[in-house]
Amino acid sequence: MSDIASQTQRSKWLPMIFIGLGISLIIMDATIVNVSLPSIIRELNINSIDAEWVNAIYSLTFAALLIVMGGLGDRFGRRLMFVLGAGVFLVASIVAARTGSGEALIAARALQGVGGAMMSPTSLSLINSIYKGKDRTIAFAIYGSIIGGMAAIGPLLGGYLTEHYSWRWAFYINVPIALIIIVGSLMFVPEFKDAQIAPGIDVGGAVLSTLGIGTLVFALIEGRNYGWFKTVTDSSIGGLNWPAGSISPVFWALVLSAACLIGLYLLETQRTKANKSVLLDFSLFSIPTFGLGSFAAMIVSLGEFGILFSLPLFLQSVLGYTAFGAGALLAALAVGAFIAGPTAATLAMRRSQRFVAQLGLALEIVGIVGLGLTISTSVSGWVIAFWLVIYGVGVGYASAQLTGLILADVPVRKSGQASGTQSTARQLGSALGTAILGTVLFLSLSKLTFSNLASVPGLDEAQRHQIADLVEKTAGTVIPSLHQQPGGAQIAEAAGEAFASAVRYASFTAAAFVLLGLLATLRLPSGVKSHTESIDSTVDR
Repeated sequence: MSDIASQTQRSKWLPMIFIGLGISLIIMDATIVNVSLPSIIRELNINSIDAEWVNAIYSLTFAALLIVMGGLGDRFGRRLMFVLGAGVFLVASIVAARTGSGEALIAARALQGVGGAMMSPTSLSLINSIYKGKDRTIAFAIYGSIIGGMAAIGPLLGGYLTEHYSWRWAFYINVPIALIIIVGSLMFVPEFKDAQIAPGIDVGGAVLSTLGIGTLVFALIEGRNYGWFKTVTDSSIGGLNWPAGSISPVFWALVLSAACLIGLYLLETQRTKANKSVLLDFSLFSIPTFGLGSFAAMIVSLGEFGILFSLPLFLQSVLGYTAFGAGALLAALAVGAFIAGPTAATLAMRRSQRFVAQLGLALEIVGIVGLGLTISTSVSGWVIAFWLVIYGVGVGYASAQLTGLILADVPVRKSGQASGTQSTARQLGSALGTAILGTVLFLSLSKLTFSNLASVPGLDEAQRHQIADLVEKTAGTVIPSLHQQPGGAQIAEAAGEAFASAVRYASFTAAAFVLLGLLATLRLPSGVKSHTESIDSTVDR
């Protein structure tokens, strides 16, 4: 009997292996290109705006489609959507690996985001459906550790593949992983769907949510390129010409985003009252754990992924790290996340989920602020690693417990929609993090480089502007080559100091956002009991 019991115990965790691999794939690819960006910029000849899009388009399409895909998973089958998403991810990765232009790479990354959007909410729904009670708490702890760990392992793996093979292998590596996910899921993951879902598909909600979120992220990324209100130079976008001084497309994108998101709220509220199927049930936000927890998760992701965009560029362009060296240093974050993983669930049961989430957020703030205070052109890698370990422990604690708290009081029949919504909050935070912190980083880099060059003899104002623009447009990757120019050592030093200060400002901005997330958790219930009892009682009903 003991052999049968142990075999049953082992087999019940088999689905988590392949669900975990799926989570690993989509989180890893949110960060794997970070250390590869300098190589991609040089080989494909793209500028800093394109570099931001290579990063952000993945999160943008991910965030824009998560709610839609979560609802489709509830309707047609969560395992089905998960497996189809892995297939889309596989195809997109092959296209990305074989691309020859920045535009094609951005398009392939967008398609990866579609695949990720199909997998992410359904992975959470599957965990919510398969595991109960204490097992569910353990499963969410595993989920949180994977998020924190893979966010840092991505740059390590990307750095190794870029240095020893090519940046293209950062995408080819996804192919065997996706195949294992597809086969393993079909064999070992049970299928679930919502038999009580209302008839009809909310096409209007899908269109409004996709447009609203997509145009918001577009505006935040392109604001410094086109101008926030007036177009700064003659531009062309979407087949339309935007002469300098006209109302910027960024401003119109913000107007469209606001209109779509307001329209989404009005439409979904009306459909809910009429007992029609909805893409987003806004009544979920009246559940304190879900509403406040989702806001906290969005803000935390904004800080987390934003800083992972700027740091690899600085490590390679200013401190002289190779792609693999930068990835290895960022792996300190994974070390911290894996340290937190085994203790998160135990600590949550002894204290509360809210306590562990708040402890994690506090540690994240300490790590980011410490990094900002010590960053310089001569900082030791050990100092950076120290702060990243603290930051990683915080990510490990916060990610797992926030996920558990957010879904704690949500009825299981709405778990797909709720999972999609909270995942949307996280991915929207990630896209906004790249956009907002990228804007802080590059605006600061341009202005500070121009200012620092005033101390370099022989440069007039026009030359200082030219160099500052070049440093900003190349995302700092031109700095090493400045040393090779006549009198270039002082110019490179001025640009390097500017980059260090820009990373400092981005770090402090990220810390401020994580602090907002921490404040949002102060009104959350403590968790644990609601997590293990309320959902199970919902299942019983």
